[in-house]
Amino acid sequence: MTRFSTFLLLIALTLSGCESEHSANEHASNADQDRPFVEYLNPEGLEEPGPFSDAIRVGNLLFLSGKIGILPGTRTLAEGGIEGESRQTMENIKTTLERWDSSLERVVKCTVMIDEIAEWGAFNEVYVEYFPNDKPARSAFGADGLALGAAVEVECIATVD
Repeated sequence: MTRFSTFLLLIALTLSGCESEHSANEHASNADQDRPFVEYLNPEGLEEPGPFSDAIRVGNLLFLSGKIGILPGTRTLAEGGIEGESRQTMENIKTTLERWDSSLERVVKCTVMIDEIAEWGAFNEVYVEYFPNDKPARSAFGADGLALGAAVEVECIATVD
């Protein structure tokens, strides 16, 4: 092989490596464009809730962190047992949904954790007040030891524009 042939071979290999690198970068940027935008949502001025976000928006879905029946701006649970806490939990969910441009009507899935599963019926009486027509898909289970000694915790997924 002549020096000129070797030189041409090196140039060809170099250029093919650059082309592969360019294609890989182009592919990666196209893959990023195909991924939905993820936005971590935390309201300004509210006490830090803990090691989690208030909600996360992924594309047109809004994922709420679990809500319990604490009075707004406090760490005090609402009075009234399971009924009082359930109502305050649902109000907290409603407030969070509206803060992030959604609503109870746009909830598609809820997960309910109840400290005493025997109180499931009492929770449902309050729950259906907030979803009188179309009901979101839902899972519910007994959970021992909810945050702040709460009787119930609910997390939701809703749609947004």
